Amino acid sequence: MKTINCIGIVMLLTIFWGYAFADDKQKNVEGSFARAEVMVQGQLEEGLAELSALRELIADEKIPLNRKLNDLESELVRVRMDYQKTSRMLDSHTLDLSNLRNEIKSRHEEATYLSNLMGEYVRNFETRLHIAEIQRYGEIIEKARLAAENNNLSKDEVFKAQAALVSVSITRLEDALGGLCFEGEAVDTDGLVRHGDFALVGPVAIFRSKDGNNVGTAEQRLGSLEPSIIGFASNSDAVAAAQVVSNFRGYFPIDPTLGNAHKIEATKETFWEHIRKGGVVMVPIFALAGAALLMAIYKFIGLAFLRNPPSKDIGVFINAIARHDKNAAMQAAEAIKGPVGKMLSAGVEHVKEKSELIEEVMYETILATRLKLQSLLPFIAISASSAPLLGLLGTVTGIINTFKLITVFGSGDVKTLSGGISEALITTKFGLIVAIPSLLLHAFLSRKARSVVDQMQKAAAAFINQVNKTPYERVKMKEEDSYLAMSDN
Repeated sequence: MKTINCIGIVMLLTIFWGYAFADDKQKNVEGSFARAEVMVQGQLEEGLAELSALRELIADEKIPLNRKLNDLESELVRVRMDYQKTSRMLDSHTLDLSNLRNEIKSRHEEATYLSNLMGEYVRNFETRLHIAEIQRYGEIIEKARLAAENNNLSKDEVFKAQAALVSVSITRLEDALGGLCFEGEAVDTDGLVRHGDFALVGPVAIFRSKDGNNVGTAEQRLGSLEPSIIGFASNSDAVAAAQVVSNFRGYFPIDPTLGNAHKIEATKETFWEHIRKGGVVMVPIFALAGAALLMAIYKFIGLAFLRNPPSKDIGVFINAIARHDKNAAMQAAEAIKGPVGKMLSAGVEHVKEKSELIEEVMYETILATRLKLQSLLPFIAISASSAPLLGLLGTVTGIINTFKLITVFGSGDVKTLSGGISEALITTKFGLIVAIPSLLLHAFLSRKARSVVDQMQKAAAAFINQVNKTPYERVKMKEEDSYLAMSDN
């Protein structure tokens, strides 16, 4: 139909074109137009008939196509619903899978936590046991400890081994409520292993050998994995303990310190043993201490007898000097005991000389006295400074011995290393013990000697001042003038 319409339009345009440019051909055009009109009309009718046929064909085909389209749309709706349902199911499964993974991860973490908790419980359980109980539970503890380290066992088997220890610990707790008795072995004081029975009540255990000769508390000694028998000091306590172990009835002797009293008693040592631990450096330290003490006592006794001159005696002496009474001044100087009197006596002998000479004479006496008073004091000072150095020497040698032991035995056994550490600390301790009193004695004796010298200087200054106030030259001139006057008369 589109072709027919186009042809008609072309023909109409041709007719119109003929009218516009050819008036003279109007008649021919009219005839042509009539023919074209007839032809177009025929074509139009054919096109309309064809259009009608096509419409009928389309109408016939449209109904099944619409039905098919409706069916396809219904199928599309159903497929979409299935897709949505499947998507929701997939999302639900994905969420469930994610939750399941989180649950599995949480369960793995709980299993790991429980495994660590059980391992820690196994370690702590052994440390909380009494030394006597380790023999009883040693096998199951070892089994539970090795199970966690055995890669050939499954997790269920590991948990079963650890849970068995928990079950045993609960049973032990129930048994310990009223106390329990069990067989075992302990080491006596001679180092022999004795087989017997234990009676455990709370943290206290007592042991009785099968022959009944060894009875005492069961305690752990340093460096030993076996319980040691500590005997009772009282025979009545031993009898009561033996009766409790045999019959599980009677008075139970308890050490309230839980064995700490025995440990503290074992650490006690005599003074001589304490010194011997210090090593050879203790010999010069004590020699230095003894020499310093003897010299300090000697100097203290010597200075104790030196008395300060009374002010009254010094005043009598100064008054005699003021009166120019040499004999009285000499008697007053001799009455003053000690180095002060000796110095004043030397000054009186030269009282008629110049004051400079008198001062030099007395100063010579002061120097001699100072040297005598300060003798042996430097040795005490040397002792005070040398004793810490000797202690430091002992410290160094002790540490060297400690490192030698570490090289040989390693650092696991503290008891092996205690000898060198004790030597280091003991020498330092006694070095300070010697140095501090020596320093105090030196300061005390030096001050006492200095006070004697100060008293001498004070008396000498008073003497010189009095001589300068009333010199003997003026008296001599007065005596000569009076003698000349008497001669003239």
